Amino acid sequence: MRTQIRQAPSSPTGQRGGKRRRAVSAVAAAAFGVMTAGVLAPPAALAADPATASARARPDVVQQVLNTLVRDDGLPAALASVKGRDGRTRTYTAGTGDLATGSKVPRDGQVRIGSNTKTFTAVVVLQLVAEGKLGLDDFVDTHLPGLVRGEGIDGSTITVRHLLQHTSGLPEYGNHLDDDEIRYRYVEPRDLIDIALRYPADAAPGKVWGYSNTNYVLAGLIVQKVTGRPLAEEIDRRIVKPVGLRHTYFPAPGDMTIREPHPKGYHRNPTDGPLREYTEMDPSWGWAAGQLISTNSDLNRFFGALLGGELLPDAQLAEMRTTVPVGGPSDLRYGLGLTSRALSCGGVYWGHGGDIAGYETRGGVTDDGRAANVAVTGVPWTDAGTKHVLEAVDKALCG
Repeated sequence: MRTQIRQAPSSPTGQRGGKRRRAVSAVAAAAFGVMTAGVLAPPAALAADPATASARARPDVVQQVLNTLVRDDGLPAALASVKGRDGRTRTYTAGTGDLATGSKVPRDGQVRIGSNTKTFTAVVVLQLVAEGKLGLDDFVDTHLPGLVRGEGIDGSTITVRHLLQHTSGLPEYGNHLDDDEIRYRYVEPRDLIDIALRYPADAAPGKVWGYSNTNYVLAGLIVQKVTGRPLAEEIDRRIVKPVGLRHTYFPAPGDMTIREPHPKGYHRNPTDGPLREYTEMDPSWGWAAGQLISTNSDLNRFFGALLGGELLPDAQLAEMRTTVPVGGPSDLRYGLGLTSRALSCGGVYWGHGGDIAGYETRGGVTDDGRAANVAVTGVPWTDAGTKHVLEAVDKALCG
């Protein structure tokens, strides 16, 4: 994660090197969500299906934007999976999977999905709400008594809803971590909370929206307290297995690799420093806020199942889709671990997005079943790169 696991917009959080910054730059907040010098590899191919013959005969708008991300924005690789209005799924690649060897980008390869993890965590919390095991308006102290205390911070005034919606006012622990210092170090979730609580509250609970990974680490701890099981197990048994996400997993403690075929991730820290391969890391500092590994197609399947009512009862899905503006020039709105963003062709799409050192992912689904997810092998370090990732999603969903 960039130093912070960013979320969707371009993501709300991310860092452009060095300390993690709570992301809400003009473009990032316009997005949720820096990096790289890359090489342009052969134009990526479309998925192998009969519908691609005509697509090859004319420039494909999604492919064009992916090529731009590599050629003009310097990202080593870009990947996408798109389910169109015709119901067909197409996959795309551009760039190089490994700058050292020049190997191809694996089609629909696994990547670190950063803050998309927040949506998985939020779904588990809302399932527990539906089961009557906790309430959205429960205070944090109800489940984690005495844990959340600091300057202007009191767990008896912060609710579960505040955590999921990023309206708790809690400070961001990621602002005080450095990517290189924590890259190979395991961090306990409570240690992350301790880091955040050294700093004063950003705002009173419920007053303003402010993206903070601290919220989701606390939500993960509440899941564990209520269920008596590890968060990773709850995500696996409640979401991954039922939906059939065959390429999605929560790395175990000490697991710094990506299991299946994947493009290598690249990072600059600081952002004006050299581009470095950054695929292996200990993602524990992201935990409930950003630890998952997945693929574009699995993310499309997950968000499609979620919006299709397969994971939550109507009441809890409606709560999740009840959004607040994130502020600034962005059209992004944030619900309970779910975002909405306007499409150029009308309507909105629902998703999240995420940044983590080495990778950025953006995408979502529409109410009529279209789906698209785009991944790049580095967090864009320019506003143009950030905009082009979002443009790829928009063109994929509006095509």
